[in-house]
Amino acid sequence: MEMTVLSELRMRPATAERWGWDASTTARLVLAGVVIFTLLVGANLATPLYPLLQARIGLSSLDVTVAFSSYVLALVAVLMVAGHWSDHIGRRAALVLAVLVGLMGGVIFANADSLLSLSAGRALQGVAVGLATGASSAALRELLPQRPDWASRFTLLSSAGGVAAGPAIGGLLSLLPDPTRTPYYVHSAVLLAALIPLWLLKARPAIAPAAGPKAHRVLAPRKPSISQDARGAFWMAAATGFLSFAVFGFCLSLAPGYFATVVHADSRPLIGVLAGITLGASALSQLLGVRGRFVVPVALAVLGVSVVLVGAAAAWSSPWLLVAASITAGFGQGVAFRQVFNEVAGKVEAARHAQVISTVYVITYLGSAVPVIGLGIAVTALGLQTAVVGFTALCGVAALTLAAVSMRSALRG
Repeated sequence: MEMTVLSELRMRPATAERWGWDASTTARLVLAGVVIFTLLVGANLATPLYPLLQARIGLSSLDVTVAFSSYVLALVAVLMVAGHWSDHIGRRAALVLAVLVGLMGGVIFANADSLLSLSAGRALQGVAVGLATGASSAALRELLPQRPDWASRFTLLSSAGGVAAGPAIGGLLSLLPDPTRTPYYVHSAVLLAALIPLWLLKARPAIAPAAGPKAHRVLAPRKPSISQDARGAFWMAAATGFLSFAVFGFCLSLAPGYFATVVHADSRPLIGVLAGITLGASALSQLLGVRGRFVVPVALAVLGVSVVLVGAAAAWSSPWLLVAASITAGFGQGVAFRQVFNEVAGKVEAARHAQVISTVYVITYLGSAVPVIGLGIAVTALGLQTAVVGFTALCGVAALTLAAVSMRSALRG
C-alpha cells in the first residue's frame, strides 16, 4: 500500500490509497541526483561571500573556518547517528526531511548577524546534507542494480557537481541587491520547486521496514561494522576521501582569499569559479571511463603533485599554473575516489549499503573540518601564503603516500 511521507517517517502504512506520481526509473534517478546536488549547492553558496560576511559581521579568518566546520561537524554527526535511517523509513522520506531542514538552514544563514547564528545556519545545512547523503547514494544504487559503476558515478557526479557549482552560483547571485541574502532566497525557491515532485512521488517500500510497537528502536545510533571482505576497501576509500575533502575544504573556505592574491582580482564570480574549479574537474572526471590496474595510484600521484603546485602558484605569481594545477588535482581526486568508492560499495550487502557508505562519508567529511580548522589557526599565526604552502605540501605528501600504498596493493594483487 502506498505510504504518505508522514506515514513513512512514522514507519507505518498509510490508512488509505492516495494519488501519487508513479515516476519512471529515469525520473527517480534524476530526482535523487537533483536533491543532493541542490542541497550541496546551497551548502557552498557562501564560499565567495565570506569576505562580505567578514566585513558585515566582523569575522576573522579563524571565525570563517569555525563557521565552515560547523557545517561539516553537524554533517558528520548526522551520518553517525542517522546514516541508516533511510533503510527503515524509505529513501523518499529521508530526502523530504533533508530538503525541509535545508530550507531552514538557508534562511537562518541568510539572516545571520553573529558567528553563532551563522554557525547555526551552517549546522542545519550540514544536517540536511547528512540526511540526504546515504539516502541518495542507496537510492541510485537500487535504481541501477545491474550498473553499480554508473550508480557510483551518478552519486559522485551529483555530489562533487553540487559542491563545485555552489561557489560559482553564489558569486553570480552576489551581484544582485543584498548580496549575502539574495543567493539563499533564490536557492530556497529552487529547493521548494524540488520538494513538490519529491512529495508527490509514489515511494517504493523501505528495504528494512520495522514492525511492532517499538519499531522506532531501529533508528537508534549504531556502532559501525564492516565485513572482513570489505575492510581493506573501506579504509582505502575513507583515507582517500579524508584527503580529498581536506583539499576541498581549503578550496571552499580560505582559498578565495588566496586565489585573489594570485590572480590579483576581487571579482566574486571569478573567485567563485576558481574556488569550484577543482571540484568541477572532479565531477567531470566521473564521465570518463578510466580503467586499469594502476588507475588509483596514478590518479593519487597526480593529485599529490597538483596540490603542491597550487601552493607554489602564489610564490611564482602564476594564475595559469593555479588554474591548471586545480584542474588536474580535481581529475586525479575524482578518478581515484570513484574507483575506491565503487570497490567498497560493491562489497557491501544491499541491506547495509546506506549505513556503510554513510560511515565512509563520516571519515571523508572530517577531512573538511579538522585540517581546515588547523589551517585557520596557521593563517592567524603565519599569514595566508605561508600557511597555504605548508598545508598543500602536507596534502601532497599524504596523497603520494596513499599512491604508494595503492601501488603496493596493485602489484601484490
